[in-house]
Amino acid sequence: MKLYNSVGPNPHVVRMFAAEKGMDIDMEEVDLMGAANRQEAYLNLNPAGQLPCLELDDGRVIAEITAICEYLDEIGDGPSLMGETPEERATTRMWTRRVDLNICEPLANGFRYSDGLPLFKERITTIPEAADGLKQITRERLAWLDTLIGGQDFIGGNKITLADVLLYCMLAFGQQVGQPFDESLPNIKPWFDRMAARASAGA
Repeated sequence: MKLYNSVGPNPHVVRMFAAEKGMDIDMEEVDLMGAANRQEAYLNLNPAGQLPCLELDDGRVIAEITAICEYLDEIGDGPSLMGETPEERATTRMWTRRVDLNICEPLANGFRYSDGLPLFKERITTIPEAADGLKQITRERLAWLDTLIGGQDFIGGNKITLADVLLYCMLAFGQQVGQPFDESLPNIKPWFDRMAARASAGA
């Protein structure tokens, strides 16, 4: 199989997840900055034009980072990052969705509508006037999450899951694009430092 890779937090999520699973995946670089993902060759693989996507050995393609990571979790060896039981998997999906909708989406769109506007304004519908509000939502929801993870090593408990990988990659991206998180948050800051220290973070 082959991962169509690029710059940005979403490919980082898949690379880090795969690294946590000990998986070495062939990669093909796609020039996101040059809009290669909006050209016919890539759109034939992923009609949404988003990166990354995973091409299987039989030619089928899986897009959307949560779907890709769940697939890798099922076929890979080692401990599951989704959960070993139905209850653990449901909990992981719950926290992953909370992180994605409440923090990752407003952070990403806050970037696209402000600092990233020169890149995105000709590619997607952008709402520059919404940028400040989206950034505020990100800060508020991250503070909310901070109140929920005290006393545990990871977001959903004491085992790393997809929710941790997703949030770490997005917060690391935010630090690079003018949306650093509040380092005074007493639980998020040490959690972030623990995640950054993992070998997989550099994937």
